Amino acid sequence: MSPFHARHADLLDQAVARTTDRGYWTPYPEIPSASVYGAGAPESGEAAFRALLDRPFPLDGHPTTGTVPATEVSPYGFPLGISYPHLAPEAAVATAKSAAPAWRSASPDVRAGVAAEILARLNAASFEIAHAVQHTTGQPFVMAFQAGGPHAQDRGLEAVAYAWEAQRRHPATARWSKPRRRGGPLVMDKTYTPVGRGVAVLVACNTFPTWNGYPGFFASLVTGNPVIVKPHRRAVLPLAITVRIAREVLTEAGFDPDVVLLAASGPDERTAPALATHPDVRIVDFTGSGEFGDWLETNARQAVVHTEKAGLNTVVVDSTDDYAGLLRNLAFSLSLYSGQMCTTPQNILAPRDGFPTDQGPRTADEFAADLGSALDDLLRDPARATATLGAIVNGSVLARLEEAAALGRTAHPSRAVTHPDHPDAVVRTPLVARLDAEADEKTYTSEWFGPVSFVIATDDTAHSLRVLRDTVRRHGALTACVYATDEDVLAASRAAALEAGVHLSENLTGEVFPNQSAAFSDFHGTSANPAANATLTDPAFVTGRFCVLQSRRHAPAEEHEHEEHADVR
Repeated sequence: MSPFHARHADLLDQAVARTTDRGYWTPYPEIPSASVYGAGAPESGEAAFRALLDRPFPLDGHPTTGTVPATEVSPYGFPLGISYPHLAPEAAVATAKSAAPAWRSASPDVRAGVAAEILARLNAASFEIAHAVQHTTGQPFVMAFQAGGPHAQDRGLEAVAYAWEAQRRHPATARWSKPRRRGGPLVMDKTYTPVGRGVAVLVACNTFPTWNGYPGFFASLVTGNPVIVKPHRRAVLPLAITVRIAREVLTEAGFDPDVVLLAASGPDERTAPALATHPDVRIVDFTGSGEFGDWLETNARQAVVHTEKAGLNTVVVDSTDDYAGLLRNLAFSLSLYSGQMCTTPQNILAPRDGFPTDQGPRTADEFAADLGSALDDLLRDPARATATLGAIVNGSVLARLEEAAALGRTAHPSRAVTHPDHPDAVVRTPLVARLDAEADEKTYTSEWFGPVSFVIATDDTAHSLRVLRDTVRRHGALTACVYATDEDVLAASRAAALEAGVHLSENLTGEVFPNQSAAFSDFHGTSANPAANATLTDPAFVTGRFCVLQSRRHAPAEEHEHEEHADVR
């Protein structure tokens, strides 16, 4: 047993077990506290982040074809000033290929042990990573710590567990003995070796570089593939730290650190298409726009392509016995990270003439107004508001918000919030517009990523469920929700979600929200609708990253003759 596998054997066994029982479990605490992570951990993590600013990022021994100038500006109002090694696509793929043989030849146990050690060190660096995530994505700090650190590590470990277990399904060796009518049996000795497909490329996103990036990164690594990490130019730092730690562990384990490479790109470069379609690249993981995800699925034909895009996350409101809880839950869901999540609800469907609640019936217009009031209650205090909203990640989101306001259908306007600690941050509250299911289909069947949501009037709940089913089947979604007090309506909603191929949440009124997803329990993405062709994480996410190759030979005659005689006796 290798040292790292021995160190983490119990963790790996637990992780595999938890993929089966689907209950709550995490080895990585989500509380950003010195009492949990050790005295001085918050301060030293922030100091480590500050020490990286305004200088070249330290990646000792990393190959380079030049320098990528600083491209990252914190959404909280200051440039990071960090430059990175440049690695052209051809050089990146060639380097990864040259590092692959020893890593490919290592056993799944060895590779899983190395991956578990990388995750342990990433967890120890959670505060440093949290600041890096906050100041590249605009997430509020606590969210950046949790989603960028422990929750991302959970997803990484989940991928390790699936990948490690899939490779252990078959024995390493077997003796095959076929009886014959005359003479002794025909005996063969066979070996079965999991072998990675080849070079993997991770094309990461701006908003959740680690949470969305770690599953593909670790699934490819554990299945024996070198990984080229292509970060978004506005969110390089979190993945650069990840690459640095991974290379350190690989070196300590006796492997070429070039098994993991960083492929940062300059502001005017588009290297992702060249990397993804390189003939020697065999695996591509992508999170981001539907347009580029569709392009990858069509053009990266030499590779196994896993995409998570986005879609029209939908809520169906039929009835509720906790109207205040419904409003609080939806208001927080729309506000969290300013709606800049692939799981944020966009289309909220409600009967035009009203639906029953414990506070009396509400029409679609009244519901939209009540939702606006709930947003005001949640976001009235600037400190609380900014701790929920974070900052707008880039100008495209802000432009989309302005376009939504220009529709002239606003039920609750967005407003600017001044951040108490970062006055240069661009912070906006959610906009809610009132649309009609028939008249405004063109508007709500487009994706409005960011703090834009629609209350859409329908004829009745049956109409709402048809809209849910039809729009998700055509345009995709990662989440769907229903609020109903009648079991028949809930059953009809489940049927609609199953037909549409989307995960469903029912009557969320407490502290679980539609845009949350827990590793080892919740699946993220379904591959059953256009929003994603992969699921984080299931067996299909890992099995295409390796194949099992066999060798066979006749067993030595004296061995099976001895076995035959022993059987006779």
